[in-house]
Amino acid sequence: MASVSAVYDTLKDLVNKDQNGFITPSIFNNFAQMAQVRIFNRLFDDIKNAKRVSKAGFNPGRDKDAIKRIEEDLAYFSSLEVIDKAVNDVFAKPDDLARIISMTTDNPIISNQSYRRNIEIVYDEEKIERILLSDISAPSEDFPVALVSRDIEVFPSNVEVIRLRYYKFPESVDYQGVKSANPPQYAVTTVGGVETFNAANSYDFELPDHYLEDLVIEIAQLAGTNLRDQFVSTMVQGEQTERSKERTF
Repeated sequence: MASVSAVYDTLKDLVNKDQNGFITPSIFNNFAQMAQVRIFNRLFDDIKNAKRVSKAGFNPGRDKDAIKRIEEDLAYFSSLEVIDKAVNDVFAKPDDLARIISMTTDNPIISNQSYRRNIEIVYDEEKIERILLSDISAPSEDFPVALVSRDIEVFPSNVEVIRLRYYKFPESVDYQGVKSANPPQYAVTTVGGVETFNAANSYDFELPDHYLEDLVIEIAQLAGTNLRDQFVSTMVQGEQTERSKERTF
């Protein structure tokens, strides 16, 4: 996972002008989680672009396959949750849900034969009404359908438990490598007026190591825009231009 210490030190070296300590730990921590979420959300746009390029016949394949690389990165955020139906006949979404991957019933596996059924996912209330009123495509135990809105409603109504695979929002990793619900944080200990890195109270990013440079640029952009610092904004624009060029090859 991307080290919060490495990201902070790189950012500080990159944008601190005249050694005035422009990027303080407090400023860094204010934008670290937002930067991580923005990069995470961008992965879904990147995979769409990669698939479009691949369809045009420009996929190099193997380890240079952009789709494969992005899917490997998204796999860090894949999660599975078994959800029981609530008293109001709906299924509550996980608090950390970002994007749904798939949904099935939680029927048992007997004699190596699975009785689970894929659940078709619908996000349009008008469409679910057409499905429910249809004589041909009405939901059944073999072909259940879910309406995803604020909650999850599954048809037919006798489905009591679902298995939801989804991408969760990124959080952080503590200094022992254990996933944590805390946001990324660069903690310090002050002794004699001197701040030193406190690993025990810090949390690394959940993004892989190779996103270190992206995190540095993203946090610098957020900090520069928020503080209206022209130096930082100009620096970030240059770095983003270089990164965009790299992504085109």
